[in-house]
Amino acid sequence: MSDSTPNTPDTPAGKNGDGALPAQRDDTAPEQIGVRRGMFGADNGGDTSGYGGLVRPILLPGAATRPYGGPRSGSRAGAGAGSDAPAGEGVFDQIADELEGALEEQGLPPAEAIDKTVVDRGELTFHIAREHLVRVARTLRDDPALRFELCTGVSGVHYPGDKGRELHAVYHLRSITHGRLIRLEVGVPDTDPHLPSLVSVYPTNDWHERETYDFFGLVFDGHPALTRIMMPDDWPGHPQRKDYPLGGIPVEYKGAQIPAPDQRRSYS
Repeated sequence: MSDSTPNTPDTPAGKNGDGALPAQRDDTAPEQIGVRRGMFGADNGGDTSGYGGLVRPILLPGAATRPYGGPRSGSRAGAGAGSDAPAGEGVFDQIADELEGALEEQGLPPAEAIDKTVVDRGELTFHIAREHLVRVARTLRDDPALRFELCTGVSGVHYPGDKGRELHAVYHLRSITHGRLIRLEVGVPDTDPHLPSLVSVYPTNDWHERETYDFFGLVFDGHPALTRIMMPDDWPGHPQRKDYPLGGIPVEYKGAQIPAPDQRRSYS
């Protein structure tokens, strides 16, 4: 990945130059974690959006298979992945090879650290076991062939239907040296929302981890001062979780209140 348009096996040069999103890979089966009904996904009342009959599967990208593809020669992001690379291989394969090799040199089998590798819409994501997150991040930062010096932050995602890993932490890493961009993702259960802090590896994650804790309830063990950053200290719950109440709108008319969208009576 780079600031230039990636030329993956599924999005050859010129195919998405009109601003359209890169195509999904057709060689990986998505993982269905649930079904969304209606506009708001309400399950405790009628949907008043007019889309009460809408039914959509909730899909996550599945694990990719080799070759992963990605940019090849001809762009800065493809430096090192020359034209003599096997057919279909690109910089994503090179990054995966370098990371797996570096972990093996440290005595850590890659399969123990990397739960799965996902290539979706021209982007590369490594799903990492939380107990190995710090080592993987430090390896990505320090290995000369990788050199992902910058983590631009961590975001939270809540998938209530993803049983056993309902809460996800997503890290965006950039290599200034090689002009590359990848993503790390860690899933943890909402009954044990702990994962290690990366502040010791990427100090700029300090306030990002505080915000993710504040809004999603992810607990970053080892953070120097994990406190709320937006909400008051005594605020109940975490507002960006999907099980957080949507809330209503108080109105000055005999104490009435406009209920939240998922609590209004149905007109269908």
